[in-house]
Amino acid sequence: MGIAKDVRRAARDVRKAAALIRKAVVSRQAKLSVKHALKARGPLPEGEFRIAVYFADGDVNMYQVRQWYRPLAELAQTHPVVIMSRAATGAAAILKDGELPVAFVPTVGDIERFLGQQDIRIVLYVNQNTRNFQMFRYGERWHVFINHGESDKMYMTTNQYKAYDYALIAGQAARDRLSRTLWDYDLDRRTIEIGRPQADHYSGALPYTPDDRTVVLYAPTWEGDRPAALYGSVRSHGEAIVEGLLATGRHRVIYRPHPRSGVVDHDFGAANQRIIAAIAAANAADPGAHHVYDDGPELGWQLAVADVAIVDISAMVYDRLAAGKPILITRPADERAQIDEGGYLGACEWLTVEGAADIVAEVERVQADPEASARLRHWVTHYFGDTTPGVATARFHAAIDQLMATWDQWNAKGLQGADVLD
Repeated sequence: MGIAKDVRRAARDVRKAAALIRKAVVSRQAKLSVKHALKARGPLPEGEFRIAVYFADGDVNMYQVRQWYRPLAELAQTHPVVIMSRAATGAAAILKDGELPVAFVPTVGDIERFLGQQDIRIVLYVNQNTRNFQMFRYGERWHVFINHGESDKMYMTTNQYKAYDYALIAGQAARDRLSRTLWDYDLDRRTIEIGRPQADHYSGALPYTPDDRTVVLYAPTWEGDRPAALYGSVRSHGEAIVEGLLATGRHRVIYRPHPRSGVVDHDFGAANQRIIAAIAAANAADPGAHHVYDDGPELGWQLAVADVAIVDISAMVYDRLAAGKPILITRPADERAQIDEGGYLGACEWLTVEGAADIVAEVERVQADPEASARLRHWVTHYFGDTTPGVATARFHAAIDQLMATWDQWNAKGLQGADVLD
């Protein structure tokens, strides 16, 4: 028994060592890619940008910034926007996407040089990376948390909200959630409701020709890195969900796993690979089925086209909720996973491990149940307000204009103070 334990430990050590080597190689290649791309592009014009998106992550978390590309590109028509990227793999991916200008600022010195060349008045943050703190040191500008999605995960009520000057939130549900959790936080002054502007910019071409099949999107999250966040369903629900739907001949599966699937739990990653293989085998057996394993950068068409979506407790719940179409949410198999049932998760359509074994019936139920449809309409409004196309984008632009006007007011006070000192 002791020998077996030693063998398992040695195997884990080998995997970790191999992962570190791969990471080093990828990082070096990314740095070379960024260097060549920036040389070909040339320097950014000085004094061009007043809004920066600060992104300290690598390519594994690109989904967090990619969903903002189109809303930010539209905003840039009025207020030019640049992405300040700290990690080489992230910068390489953003440069390759080519959606917005990029400043590669791996060191604090690089940040200071860039800020010296630009008139950055608003810095937007899409996540809670600990390196955000390095950017907070620079005053005379607004630091604004815009997040990468809306959800009822504990991530959405972290005390880190207080580190930002302002936060752009989706709607009343976010306001209620923060008011329950954050002590001595001035919600009225420091938060601005904007809905979900990403929903006005769903994009991407369908990789198949629509037919009479029922399209089911299964978009699970990763395994999580602590007991309270064990929301991932790939290992507990996933194989039963996908195998059950593949077998009918009446369904088309779009499988979009989280890009971090398997980074912590090897068995979770193995289950993910088996699902991908099952989809490939089903397409080989029936090419007309056009099941989709989706690992592409664009998120939007999947949410819009699916007749039913199956998601874990994650921002994907609310990405789909904004589309206003039927949704099943996997109930975590691990009882340690923390679930906030004070909002939508207290009235949603749960999919348990047992329910996953009868997935076809569950999909049909959530499509046909009028009470489920009525509940869905109520919660869409509660989380996002008016979801009429274009309204959220207008609110986003109005929020930025408001922050710019407030910046002007504070800047004027600073200039007056400088005159007094002189």
